[in-house]
Amino acid sequence: MKQVHLRAIEPEDLDMLYRVENDVKLWNVGITNVPYSRYALHDYVANASGDIYADHQVRLIVENAEKQVVGIADIVDFDASNRRAEIGLVIEQPFRGQGYGLSAMKELERYALEVLHLHQLYAIIDVQNETCLQMFRQMGYYESSRLKDWLFDGREYRDAIVMQTFF
Repeated sequence: MKQVHLRAIEPEDLDMLYRVENDVKLWNVGITNVPYSRYALHDYVANASGDIYADHQVRLIVENAEKQVVGIADIVDFDASNRRAEIGLVIEQPFRGQGYGLSAMKELERYALEVLHLHQLYAIIDVQNETCLQMFRQMGYYESSRLKDWLFDGREYRDAIVMQTFF
């Protein structure tokens, strides 16, 4: 398994964040479908408190053993009362298919369990994203529901699958 490290977003990550947030090919796998300006992203990086209890989310940079940035991991919709959160992950194109996604997800789970003391994690995944669904199944997540016409790519609606795991 690939060695990865999760760390806080730094101002030096702005170019990569800008590239990922404005990649229209990724818009249909999540809820974002508008471009972000460098100013807006810079403002986000500068003003994120780093306190998941205040922000209800945390974005982390995924680095490999060589300290190359390979992606971004998110914990969003953090619900401290019910000890659950949604997770998301984007591995940049040159690093896909090399095991970084699985390693990053394992680190994200470790953080969620050992640091945040969460009881459950879930992800909402496009039914057509078989690579992602396969990874979540491999990690022991199960399909808890199907959301009809949940994602719109500008041309058509697609269903999404909610994948969950419990600790």
